[in-house]
Amino acid sequence: MQTRTEKDTMGEMQVPIDALYGASTARAVENFPIAHRPVPKEVIHAFGHLKAACAIANRDLGKLDATVAQAIIDAADEVAKGQHDAHFPVDVYQTGSGTSTNMNANEVIANLASKRLGAKVHPNDHVNMGQSSNDTFPTAMHIAAARGCERLASAICRLTGSLREKASQWDGIVKVGRTHTMDATPIRIGQVFSGYAQQASDGHLAMDSAVTYLERLPIGGTAVGTGINTHPEFAKRVCAGLYARFSIRFEEAPDHPAAQAAMDKFVVAHGFIKTAAVSFTKIANDIRLLASGPRCGIGELIIPAIQPGSSIMPGKENPVICESVMQVACRVIGNDATITTAGLGGVGSIFELNVAMPVIIDAFLESVNLLTNVTNVFVDKLLSGLKVNEARCAELVEQSLMNITGLAPVIGYEQAAKVAKQAMAEGKTIRQIARELKLVDDATLDKLLDYDAMTRPG
Repeated sequence: MQTRTEKDTMGEMQVPIDALYGASTARAVENFPIAHRPVPKEVIHAFGHLKAACAIANRDLGKLDATVAQAIIDAADEVAKGQHDAHFPVDVYQTGSGTSTNMNANEVIANLASKRLGAKVHPNDHVNMGQSSNDTFPTAMHIAAARGCERLASAICRLTGSLREKASQWDGIVKVGRTHTMDATPIRIGQVFSGYAQQASDGHLAMDSAVTYLERLPIGGTAVGTGINTHPEFAKRVCAGLYARFSIRFEEAPDHPAAQAAMDKFVVAHGFIKTAAVSFTKIANDIRLLASGPRCGIGELIIPAIQPGSSIMPGKENPVICESVMQVACRVIGNDATITTAGLGGVGSIFELNVAMPVIIDAFLESVNLLTNVTNVFVDKLLSGLKVNEARCAELVEQSLMNITGLAPVIGYEQAAKVAKQAMAEGKTIRQIARELKLVDDATLDKLLDYDAMTRPG
């Protein structure tokens, strides 16, 4: 491999000849061969947007030459668009402040700007003007996380719409209700899916809440939150520039020491993501159980067949999409533990800086991306083709012993319990036993055992 010699404050480093980065990045690549995967691209793109906004602010404040600033802005915008992802090789498990990635961004943007300008653009003095890794990396985290939550919100919106459509379509179909996994009074499938839709809708609201926790940015705090070496208006202008780029209401953090020293906002925001994941497991697991069978299980739902389910059992089909949702939830819950631990005092949050930021944003974005993807897959490959086995629903609801609940107000609780036990012992339905015992006339019995009416109080 051909190399060139680059220098930083620690000395010379050999850098791949075509690399846009410099000595600081090369040193980090050498120091951290840990995960062998770089910081998530969403963070890199966020850095591009951030560095452009910083250059604009410094230009407008008279701190940075307009020509130099424009070269930086153009280069940073290319980074934001993902045009130079290959030049960001620094490992996720690097310095806890993300300094290596900040310098990676500074060096790449400085080199690109220098080529445009035909003059030296310095990574620290120009690209990093008025900034520190300690406020830029967490700011990039906020940007990437907020944008991720908006993507997830869009996926959840699709899920909510699909579930509501099913709820409306199947509202006239009655099935057995179940509590404690045991038979309970009837419920309409429309009601069941309306409940699922409400869970999904709550998840959408949770993403809105998550974004509000991520809108206040640490930029402007520089080293320890005091704002040393930056203009008093710098942070406000940078936030305004980012707001213009994303229409996310980014604003300067009200307290910079807190914004840099603690990652509480990420702990809270990821908690909303975890809650949504838990909600989705309820939906996915219910559907896979209601579709169990096809002959020897509940069989009230029919899931679409998308792949063979066994290498040894011909014709077997499994609820694979539901299983995918469950596995994603496991990872999200694990990521929540990672983020919480990384935010702990004495672990990540120590004095004036959190030093576990790269692992926090890596875990956060993994959760966002996995949950976004699996939510879309759940809609496209399961809900869109999901069907109801109406005959099976009717069969099971007629067999349910808990239909006796409809007679209890007329014959009394104790007599109703005896009827249910007799029906169980003799393998008969509630309707059959009630007729044999002549508890009420047939017209009244049919009215009391109107299963649809049981789901509509009054």
